[in-house]
Amino acid sequence: MVQCPSANTEDVDQTQFFVDGSINWDAHRIGWAVAGGCTVLTILISSISIFQHCRNYTKPNEQRQILRILYMPPFFAIISFLSYRFFREYTYYSLVVAAYEAIALGAFLMLIIEYVAGTAHGHDPEKAIERKGKRPVPFPFCFWRYRPSKAYFLYTIKWTVLQYIFVRIAGSIAGIICQAFNVLCESEGFNFHFASVYIESILFASISIALYSLLWFYGLMKDELATKRPFAKFLCIKLIVMLTFYQTYLFDALEGRVIHATEFWTATNIADGLNALATCIEMVLFSGLMLWAYRAAEYKSTTGPTSIWRPLWDSINFSDFIRETVAATRYYLEAYRKRKADKSKSKSKIPPVSRVDNVDKPIRPTPSAEFLRISSNDGPTLPS
Repeated sequence: MVQCPSANTEDVDQTQFFVDGSINWDAHRIGWAVAGGCTVLTILISSISIFQHCRNYTKPNEQRQILRILYMPPFFAIISFLSYRFFREYTYYSLVVAAYEAIALGAFLMLIIEYVAGTAHGHDPEKAIERKGKRPVPFPFCFWRYRPSKAYFLYTIKWTVLQYIFVRIAGSIAGIICQAFNVLCESEGFNFHFASVYIESILFASISIALYSLLWFYGLMKDELATKRPFAKFLCIKLIVMLTFYQTYLFDALEGRVIHATEFWTATNIADGLNALATCIEMVLFSGLMLWAYRAAEYKSTTGPTSIWRPLWDSINFSDFIRETVAATRYYLEAYRKRKADKSKSKSKIPPVSRVDNVDKPIRPTPSAEFLRISSNDGPTLPS
């Protein structure tokens, strides 16, 4: 089995953070302090927003999704700080933080579905979608047309977005196992001898489908969502994903060119550390942006503060994702079985080929003209 080349040096820095009562400030420890400070600040800002929603938990179906999204900056900051501090295990932390990105994306879909349901009678999103007529599928499949009012549409949107949660988590687990056996090798890029290229290809297809469906639903229901500022809410999530994604490639591109190895850190260690440090700093900004985008004021309780325990439990109880995915899968399985049964029934109703009339009857031979002439000449002549 081909093994990945090690991304770490054999030598380990043995110096201490505190030396003779004073702090040993080198570049690595300065970054460590900055990352830690930014992480604490991110947790404080996010906690304010989370606490406000928990104490005004008046619309559980919406706010449980909002809480999941609000966990995103502190989660990213904490994992990034740990990946900076324990840089030799950076790959494991990066796989964990990527899994939560999928959860936040699924939570945003469920949130805007609840927003849409709020504009319809009986709080039913399907009744809101019924107002939409037949139209083309978004680019690049605009040569197809569909009816949003059909039951398959909402099931399709849910399934294609929520599948990314399960694929992403499975991909992270597979990546952790491969990294433990030293066959993941993310630093080797598209090298088909290692597992990374296969995992990343599957994940790329999965997230592409999820984002396409999410934007498809948003484009269809943008009029119903106009008062909820969905673009600002989605931007908070998407900017986190985009920044962490592109800056990873940026720092990787700088390895060996601008970023060079030192005695205790390889160029990969330094690039990973800079990526983690940048993420910690960015999460401070995003926690403030989410505090503005996901305001708790619109959920103000008129009967006094609500308990914080139920919203916290609801936000970490992901059974709704499983339930919606299973329901969509079951719908398509039932539709497939019904279609197959209808085809079999239609074939059984086709009448058999009819037999030719009188095919079994013996054919009476027709007398020949010569026989008729002889018969007419030899027969008796009637008297005149």
